[in-house]
Amino acid sequence: MCVRRVPDTATRIKIAPDGRSIVTSDAEFVINPYEEYALEQGVQLKEKHGGEVVVLTLGPEKSTSVILKALALGADRAIHLKSENFPDDPSAVARAIAAELKSVEFDILLFGKKGVDDDNQQVGSMVAELLGIPCVTQIVKLEISDGKALAHREVEGGAIVVETTLPSAFTAEKDLTVPRYASLRELVAARKKPILVKEPQPFPGVLEIVSVQYPPPRPPGRVLGKGVEAVPVLVKVLHEEAKVI
Repeated sequence: MCVRRVPDTATRIKIAPDGRSIVTSDAEFVINPYEEYALEQGVQLKEKHGGEVVVLTLGPEKSTSVILKALALGADRAIHLKSENFPDDPSAVARAIAAELKSVEFDILLFGKKGVDDDNQQVGSMVAELLGIPCVTQIVKLEISDGKALAHREVEGGAIVVETTLPSAFTAEKDLTVPRYASLRELVAARKKPILVKEPQPFPGVLEIVSVQYPPPRPPGRVLGKGVEAVPVLVKVLHEEAKVI
């Protein structure tokens, strides 16, 4: 499965002076939360069906902390495609990951549905396309039996169940699993698990970040009244101004 290093969502992001990146010196980095759901799914499948969970990360030397956390959470070994200046571009990242996975045998390839830093939701699907395998996105349940997978996707008012053969790729929604916590013993043991460090194959980026901007400030709130007397006023505002009812 693939994991990535992202700024903690609790971190207050600062835009760098170039206006095209963020200041990383003060940011705390963690495993992308959606990959934590995927990782837990992989560990549960291993506990039920056997096999091993291999974590693949593309990123700088500092990604080692994320790899060790994934190993502590139940992965068996890791592959680190180490690069300090790899393009932050979904196409380039997907091609580098696919190039590495072409020489790896696997049944299930797991991603988070998106990175919480860029929200692009592209890498998992791109890797599957490059490898020529099926991909089911944003799954909330995964069942494996007899070389096939049943993946459940939530949609408004119901669910879609997709059956596919293996190997296949899946991207995880937040309701897929409940990630476990790593104990101190597991964190220490993770340092003894094998990590294969390689250089990724170089691929040029096809996107350019023109600018990074803070979201516009929210307008100040309004007090419409107190108690039941405020209800008619609220309904009027929602109907005539917000136009949501």
